[in-house]
Amino acid sequence: MRLEGNAIIAQSGGPTAVINNSICGVIQQWFAQNTGYTIYGGVGGIKGLLDGQIIDLSKQEIAVIDGLRYTPSAGLFSCRYKVSDDDQIKLVEIFKKLNIRYFFYNGGNDSMDTAYRTYQAAQAAGYEMCVIGVPKTVDNDLPFTDHCPGYGSAAKYLAATVRETGMDMECISTKNKVVITEAMGRNAGWLTAAGALARRHADDAPHLIYLPEIPFKLEKFLSDVERVYNKIGFVSIIVSEGIVNERGEYFSAGDKVDAFGHKQLSGVGVSLKNIIEDAIGISCRANTLGSAQRSAAHYASLCDAQEAYGVGAMAVQYAMEGKNGLMVIIERLNDSPYYSQFGAVPLESVANVEKKLPLDWITADGCDVTADFIKYGRPLIEGRVIVPEKNGMPDYVHLDFARGKVTL
Repeated sequence: MRLEGNAIIAQSGGPTAVINNSICGVIQQWFAQNTGYTIYGGVGGIKGLLDGQIIDLSKQEIAVIDGLRYTPSAGLFSCRYKVSDDDQIKLVEIFKKLNIRYFFYNGGNDSMDTAYRTYQAAQAAGYEMCVIGVPKTVDNDLPFTDHCPGYGSAAKYLAATVRETGMDMECISTKNKVVITEAMGRNAGWLTAAGALARRHADDAPHLIYLPEIPFKLEKFLSDVERVYNKIGFVSIIVSEGIVNERGEYFSAGDKVDAFGHKQLSGVGVSLKNIIEDAIGISCRANTLGSAQRSAAHYASLCDAQEAYGVGAMAVQYAMEGKNGLMVIIERLNDSPYYSQFGAVPLESVANVEKKLPLDWITADGCDVTADFIKYGRPLIEGRVIVPEKNGMPDYVHLDFARGKVTL
C-alpha cells in the first residue's frame, strides 16, 4: 500500500564515477510512477538534511537530471557524519514537516547503518515512512549483493592504468623498473584485485598483487620483487592501502580518524618504494591514484552505469510496492553472457557489515588472484559510457542548488 506523501534522496560516503546514475534512477522512476508528490534532494547527505539544506528536485532542468547519467562525483554532495539519537529525532521532525514518507539513501556500509537507524527512528516515533538503501561503493564490500555499483568503473580505470603504466615501464631503458600502484580498499581487496583484469599474457602487468585479506610480510615481499625482476627485468605491483601485518595492524595509517572511527590510510606505496630502493637497490616509482579511481567517469563501465541506474529505479519500485527497511542488491544470474537481476535484503543485515574477497580467490603464495576472480570481475568492466565533450573536455552537469531551495 502506497503512503501518501513526498520523497527525499541523499548521498553519503565517497563518490563513484556512476553514483549519480542511481540518483537519476530514483528521480526519474519517482516521476514515472505519477505519485502526484514531489521528490526532494538532501544537499550534503544526512548532515545536509539536518542543517536544512534541501531542494525540490522537480525544479531542476530535465537536461541536467538526464546529464547525471554521465557525470561523476556526488551530484547532491556527500558527507561522512555519524548521526546521534538526537539527530534522528530531529530528522523525523523534518520529514514530518515536509510530509516526507519515502527516504532513499545512497551509500556504502556506514550509510546503510544511517538508513537503518532512520528506519528505526521513524518506527519509534510512530511515523509511517518507507526507508530504502541504494548501494554504492568502489570498495565492493557490501554483503549479500553480488557487487556494488561504482566498483566496475573503478576496476576498469585501475586495470587500464596498470596496463598502460606497465607498457610504459617495459619499453623504456630507465632505472625505474619497478612501479607500485596503490589502490583503495581499507579492509577488502576487491579493487586491488581488479588490477589483474589488465593482463592479456602471463608476463603482463601486474606481476604482484597484495591484498588486506592476507597478512603482509615484508621479507617475502622483497623476495617476490627480486624474483620477478630477475625473470623479466621489470615489476608492476598493486598494493591495497589497507594491507596489514600478522598482528592485524595497518602497514600505513595516520593518527586521524573519520566520523565513524576509521583511520585514514595513505602512503603505503611510497613507503614500499623507499624500502625496495634501500633493500634491493632498484629504482622504483609509486603511483597513488587516490580519488581518480572513483571519479573517472570518462572511462566508466557501461555495465556499471546501467546497474547503478537500475538500483535507484528499483528502490522506488520496491517503495511503491510497500516494501520497507531494505537495501537493493544485484543478483548475478549468469557469467557469459552476463546478466543480472535486482533483489533486496533487510537494512539490518547489511549495516556496518563488510564483505571481503574470498580467500580461495587468492593464490596460495598470497600475491595474486585466481581465475575465479577473473571470471567474476571481467563482465563488470564491459562497455564504456560515452561522455559528451565541450572544448575538448568532458561536459559534466551540476545541479542548481539555488533552484527549488526549501525553507523549513
